[in-house]
Amino acid sequence: MKESDIRNKETFDRYLELVGEDCRFFFKDKKRLKTVVCISCGSPRFKFQFEKTGFTYVLCDDCSTLYANPRPSSEDLLAFYKTSKSARFWINDFFLPMIESRREKIFKPRAKLVAQKISTRKISVLGDIGSGFGLFLDEMKKVLPEMKYVAVEPSPDMSKICKNKGFDVIDKAIEDINEIDERFDFLSAFELLEHLYEPQVLFRNAHKMLKSPGLLLVTTLNCEGFDMQVLWEHSKNIYPPQHINFFNPRSLKKALESNGFYVEEITTPGRLDWNIVENAVKDGIFQPERPWLNFSKNADQRTKEDFQIFLADHGLSSHMMVLASKK
Repeated sequence: MKESDIRNKETFDRYLELVGEDCRFFFKDKKRLKTVVCISCGSPRFKFQFEKTGFTYVLCDDCSTLYANPRPSSEDLLAFYKTSKSARFWINDFFLPMIESRREKIFKPRAKLVAQKISTRKISVLGDIGSGFGLFLDEMKKVLPEMKYVAVEPSPDMSKICKNKGFDVIDKAIEDINEIDERFDFLSAFELLEHLYEPQVLFRNAHKMLKSPGLLLVTTLNCEGFDMQVLWEHSKNIYPPQHINFFNPRSLKKALESNGFYVEEITTPGRLDWNIVENAVKDGIFQPERPWLNFSKNADQRTKEDFQIFLADHGLSSHMMVLASKK
């Protein structure tokens, strides 16, 4: 898989431009930003890393989580997602034109992987937190049609789409769910943690919503993965206020365990690290160290593919997946 398979470069660059414009409008009053402790371990100790689109990113001294600090409140983030030009552009111009490609490249393989992981478990009710268009649930229903599927989706437009597809819907943000206890056997949250004001709330509420020993599957960006480490502040995956939290395998494990989960598996099955770095080099976004520049120019395609497999197999990719069970 290549980066171009899941996002059009020109459209994505335009989206990032709009995000920058929206940031300057929505968050011009810096007094509204809130200073927080580490979103993973709660430590107040951190070191400045860089600024991007008017936001400061820091690295926790204790667990090496990268996060935006200070940051917009949950209410201000929700207003941004609901009303900003970039949010509408992301849906209509970025996501929808690539929807079938993403279904083939991301959601179908994801459903097959999840079905494999739960094949030996007693799973009858599966909930997807942040379901969006319901693509993951679509593909899961094809693979395991006998299960009950629930979309947890706060967007009125998206929740309506999921309802029209026949899924049960909880039309609330995960942070606002307090009354649903031990309903689910399995919960998933794909590429959601990086967006939340307080990711710990997701872990706490997911724990309450799961039966014991229910499963939580989370995917998110790994700040210690290859393309993130090489590109750092130049990474297109770091753009506030959308992506403000970047765990690493250790810090995500610690956060889950502190909320009553047993972490069964942490993997980094990413397939795009090298392609993302190479595209950044070709676009002149940054000048890499000489070994990587030489690798980009002279290594053949098979070598680059083998290198990506090495990154994924050894926990070094920037795409991270964690499977945890409720104690």
